[in-house]
Amino acid sequence: MGNEKTLTALAAQVRRDILTSTTAAGSGHPTSSLSAVELMVGLMFGGFFRADVRRPSAANNDRLIFSKGHAAPLLYALYAAAGVVSERELKTLRQFNSRLEGHPSMRFPFTEAPTGSLGQGLSVGLGEAIAAHLQKLSFRAFVLLGDSEMAEGSVWEALQLAAFRKVDNLTAIVDVNRLGQSGSTMIGHRLADYAKRVESFGWRTVMIDGHDLAQVQRAYKVALSTKGRPIMILAKTVKGKGVSFLENRQGWHGKALNGKQLAQALEEIGTPKKNIRCVIAKPRVQSPWFPKRRPMGKRTNIASLSPREAFGEALVSFAPAWPQLVVLDGEVKNSTFTEKFEEHNPERFVQAYIAEQNMVSMSTGLAARGHIPVAATFAAFFTRAFDQLRMAHYARFHQIFAGTHVGVHIGEDGSSQMGLEDIAMFRTLQGSTILYPADGVSAERLVELGLKAEGLIYLRLTRATLPTLYKNNTAFEIGGSHTLRTSRKDSVTIVAAGVTVHEALKAADELAKKKISARVVDVYSIQPIDAATLKNSAHQTGRILTVEDHRLPGGIGEAVRSSLGPLAGCVRSLGVIKPPRSGRPEQLLAYEGIDAVGIVKAVTSWK
Repeated sequence: MGNEKTLTALAAQVRRDILTSTTAAGSGHPTSSLSAVELMVGLMFGGFFRADVRRPSAANNDRLIFSKGHAAPLLYALYAAAGVVSERELKTLRQFNSRLEGHPSMRFPFTEAPTGSLGQGLSVGLGEAIAAHLQKLSFRAFVLLGDSEMAEGSVWEALQLAAFRKVDNLTAIVDVNRLGQSGSTMIGHRLADYAKRVESFGWRTVMIDGHDLAQVQRAYKVALSTKGRPIMILAKTVKGKGVSFLENRQGWHGKALNGKQLAQALEEIGTPKKNIRCVIAKPRVQSPWFPKRRPMGKRTNIASLSPREAFGEALVSFAPAWPQLVVLDGEVKNSTFTEKFEEHNPERFVQAYIAEQNMVSMSTGLAARGHIPVAATFAAFFTRAFDQLRMAHYARFHQIFAGTHVGVHIGEDGSSQMGLEDIAMFRTLQGSTILYPADGVSAERLVELGLKAEGLIYLRLTRATLPTLYKNNTAFEIGGSHTLRTSRKDSVTIVAAGVTVHEALKAADELAKKKISARVVDVYSIQPIDAATLKNSAHQTGRILTVEDHRLPGGIGEAVRSSLGPLAGCVRSLGVIKPPRSGRPEQLLAYEGIDAVGIVKAVTSWK
């Protein structure tokens, strides 16, 4: 911890490191980094931020999220000042083998979550702050935001919920430097306008000159003493601060200085006799609290339930054995049946309301702190949070997302409520797992697999009650499938998942009457998919027909083709190809040609 004189000298050093590292890289965002220097130096080395830098994962470390991830050179320079990043390493910024990437990634051990896609950091910080309360820890979450990203709706989703929950261990710091990438922000330097808006959400605000270290430190004292609500520090700053030809100038966003310009800039900042190293205060040593692990709860008659209801019951059953489990809901708990979990574990339930972007990033924050979050809403509504899901998968945390109301089979609610793009969306997330149960039993088993697995898991849950296919002791595995109908005479394999498994079985019965033997495979694990079984079926039956209650692009059919490689030519696919409408589920399946009649027609016309 340093006094104001030391902090002033340290700020100059941090500026030099920002400029030299970005010039060495030949790219980066030096001006956006320079504007927040005093804000971050004052926080980290003024005694307000507490963390054991030798143990980045220590449970009670304060958390710093750079929501304005393009200011990554500042983040790395700060940890250089703390003695855990060398001057030599700083000059590897943005290089292929460097952990100092252009925007913070999980390769850098002090990154809480990947950032850079703007508007997400406050939600991550909110999730971490909630985790502190759940785990009975005293750490705080600090989030550095840029004023440009204050235009993002997800920021205001987080502002709203943080105030509603009275999350007082969350501090937002807004670097109001007025200039965005291509022009001025809407509000410019009018801090009072920001304050009025933020305070209307229930936050406390403090307005300061972000380059005055005395004001910066007073603001953090206020933040640490504020109880009962979150606080936002609104700091008026100058983009490019410290270098005359950069200050408050358009056209410098995302541009590094050349050698001549760097020399001029360093001369203005001044050259110290030696580099300063400062100490970040250590936190109080605390261990996270989780409920005591207990045997699983009493299981209900899962077989009689719809997949979405079995999901809700499974969460209740598994909660005692997974004390890290936390459930988030998008204000549809009586449709996703997460209300069952809330009834039994209210302290481990987070109502996110109808703000799916915030819910997904909060889930990432909770996962960062050791929880296993399960976030549930209608599958269709995850599409508006795809950017958050994309960043979540870069975090590589264990998170489970459950989408209900999938496919045209939901019926009368109509197209706006139908999850028809969700499989394609989650398939694009590298390393993600996609599980799609066809009855209540498989839903429970796949929830358990999701809890035992790692990484990002997506559960696709049918709304309606479906006939029971599986016994309670049936084994399931990620990357597996079940062949439900087979014989040596099979001349076609019908591959399906969820509701279309039942249509495939009915179709197989009808085809048998026509002397056509059809194999039926339930690919309940869509990603990874059971390539071995599919290849075997391709060789043995010569034809594979995929049937899915989902759009064809990116869906099950394409997953099957990808797994078959050279054998993909034997595949034909049925899926949702017409604009759906309201109607009874059976009408809609028939309309799209993905019911038993449509399957029979496709097989018998396949010459």
